[in-house]
Amino acid sequence: MPKIPLLQFNTKGLYCKQANVYIDAWKPVDRCIVTHGHADHSRWGHKQYITHHNNVPIIRHRLGDIEVSGKQWDETFNINGVTFSLHPAGHIVASSQVRVEYKGEVWVFTGDFKTENDGIAEPFELVKCHTFITECTFGLPAFKWIPQAEVFHDINNWWATNQTENKTSVLFGYSLGKAQRLLKHLDTNIGKIYTHGAIENMTNVLRENYNFPETIRITRETKKEELLGNIVLAPPSAHGGTWIRKMVPYVTASASGWMTFRGARRRRAIDRGFVLSDHADWDGLLHTIKETGCEKVIATHGYTEIFARYLREEMGLDARTEKTQYEGEQGELETKKDEEKE
Repeated sequence: MPKIPLLQFNTKGLYCKQANVYIDAWKPVDRCIVTHGHADHSRWGHKQYITHHNNVPIIRHRLGDIEVSGKQWDETFNINGVTFSLHPAGHIVASSQVRVEYKGEVWVFTGDFKTENDGIAEPFELVKCHTFITECTFGLPAFKWIPQAEVFHDINNWWATNQTENKTSVLFGYSLGKAQRLLKHLDTNIGKIYTHGAIENMTNVLRENYNFPETIRITRETKKEELLGNIVLAPPSAHGGTWIRKMVPYVTASASGWMTFRGARRRRAIDRGFVLSDHADWDGLLHTIKETGCEKVIATHGYTEIFARYLREEMGLDARTEKTQYEGEQGELETKKDEEKE
């Protein structure tokens, strides 16, 4: 009789049968370990949630009144003989990898992750394992990130240039994760930072555990004259809507890994693109997989087939893919609650 894998995907998500626990399930289940607060990984409807304690206020903000327990980094908890622990994924604030051990066998599920320390999210922790379940949102050799210090130097220069032309700088980034990373590294000596309501709401949730510069929420009473020369942080969903009209004259930019491709900026009708991702690039993915010492790899979302084939043919690993409902940067879209204007 074949051995049942410690973790396996089914129609509801990633399941540990021995513990009767799911990880980042996309359909309602009794008990679910949640890696982070993005909508494709933290779904509504589970009876019980387990997550890092800094992620508790995030998912409560997004999901409402839920039963949730918070864990510390590296804290072990045992469910029916299976040992679980959460480790920093470096993806966004309070994002976790989940280590699962049973009878000496160790699996790691990354959720989403990045290896560069961005100065706000808890830095990625390498976890040794036998089987590594990984995203590969940017699993192509074309994706190689430059150090974020250089990217933020360019962003702040862009803002300063727009200021000399008396224009408002509108910078798009997802309300959870990307927006706070941008906020943390904007040069407040240039001017003031204004925020869309979705970003202001989420940032206020996070201020208890993380330090951010002062921001000003944009409301119906905000005059466009107040915005001239300053910078506005807004979610991508705000682009092209009536909300942005009060910014005129403005210049737009997007911070995303997809800005690697010029066509992505053109399709999104963005004036400037900055390549800044909260996911691992090609080198980060390969280095991490090698350093875990894993023998098996399961690629869940991104360029899965290409990536798994490379791992098999070039690195000699037992690599395969799984179809999931995780979506990488596309899954970081704003929820209805996040899209509140004020």
